Amino acid sequence: MTAVKIRQEDIIACTPVESKKIYIREETGHFQKIRRYLNVVLVTLFVALPFIQYQGQQAILFDVGRQTLTLFAWVLYPQDLMIFAFLFILAAFVLFLVTRHYGRVWCGFTCPQTVWTLAFNWVERRIEGTHNQSKALDKQPSSLTKVVVKGAKHSAWLALSLITALVFMSYFYPASRLYTEFFTFSAPALISGWTMFFAVCTYANAGWLREKMCTHMCPYSRFQAAMFDNSTSLVTYNETRGESRGPRKRFSQHKDLGDCVDCNLCVQVCPAGIDIREGIQYECINCGLCIDACDKVMAKFGYPLKLINFSRAGRNSGRKFTNYLYGAAIIAILLAIGEWAIDRQDFEASISRDRNALYRENNAGHIENTYTLTVLNKSRVAKTYEIAIETPSDMQLINVPTINVAPGEKRNVPFSVEALSPMANTMQSVSFVIIDKSTNSVIGNEVMFYSGNNRQM
Repeated sequence: MTAVKIRQEDIIACTPVESKKIYIREETGHFQKIRRYLNVVLVTLFVALPFIQYQGQQAILFDVGRQTLTLFAWVLYPQDLMIFAFLFILAAFVLFLVTRHYGRVWCGFTCPQTVWTLAFNWVERRIEGTHNQSKALDKQPSSLTKVVVKGAKHSAWLALSLITALVFMSYFYPASRLYTEFFTFSAPALISGWTMFFAVCTYANAGWLREKMCTHMCPYSRFQAAMFDNSTSLVTYNETRGESRGPRKRFSQHKDLGDCVDCNLCVQVCPAGIDIREGIQYECINCGLCIDACDKVMAKFGYPLKLINFSRAGRNSGRKFTNYLYGAAIIAILLAIGEWAIDRQDFEASISRDRNALYRENNAGHIENTYTLTVLNKSRVAKTYEIAIETPSDMQLINVPTINVAPGEKRNVPFSVEALSPMANTMQSVSFVIIDKSTNSVIGNEVMFYSGNNRQM
């Protein structure tokens, strides 16, 4: 087998894969404070939402077995798939609009991958010390101290991963039972298995993959550039002011040097491990950590702040038109969601004919057809329904029991319809209405009535 040589000029793109570990330096500052406050709110909501009760039941629960999503008073079924499509489309357009204005701020401030990566890094710093101490510890030969410290860190990571997985599973399995059943080993095997699976995924993503997940696996980092323009606010380095860079003593004269003191703190605090001074890179998640680090150095040297900052390259004349398009799309989707919410009913009903017999003649000599009413109660309370014939007026219902349906229950109710007068045609359309007695909501249904050879009744 002959080796194939690839010429450098034939390579369209090459994605570097760094095998070395990135030791993230902890940083404080304006943007880090915003992120931490925002993350505390988001994580608190993530943990607390499954414990909210509504009418004695979990307010938010995705029941995979029943294929339902409970949202307080609403219970959504697969038939309500349209609302999920609307919500995903709405989220996509909002993300596109925000990205066009502020770059990857979603990635830098609210993405779960970033939140958990920085949380795991916080645990690592508490146990192993600074980023330099972590790097030195990794270079040390194996020892009891190293095993103890590494074991403590990974144990803490695994505990945090397990808690995260349990919280996530509480959206699919009642939280009131999940925790006690899991820790008493009485949870169903399926629930325990998925919990352990998500715990392993969290541990691997936030503890080991980290920036590689954002750089090589997340599609957003690849297509984000298609939404950028000259007016997009991105984290950028002021090369004109910063170059030529170089080290110097504080408050010393530096006629031939720019303001950048080449301290490399902007690289050390970056979760993606990039050097923002090399220009805009797709790995940058606009987290602002390099801005906080650089501002502290500038303050120590008595230089103006914001050598690294969120900035725009210029103005784009077509931005207003694009904003109008995004705005129109978002408004249209919101209107569609509103229309769906107004038209949606908390029950579904359908009527089907008995296929075993087209018709029969009863003791009174009238032609009867047998039907089956199927009612699905999508509400969280028991309902009573009533069926009636809207047209024609010369037909009547027989053998219709009281239709009581429990929450989430689908009930089949057989009934018959008889024609009180001879029919002009072999087939005739009959319009039914199914009425929710508590809300007077109505669903119409039209089914054919057969009279056979149309004999005189």
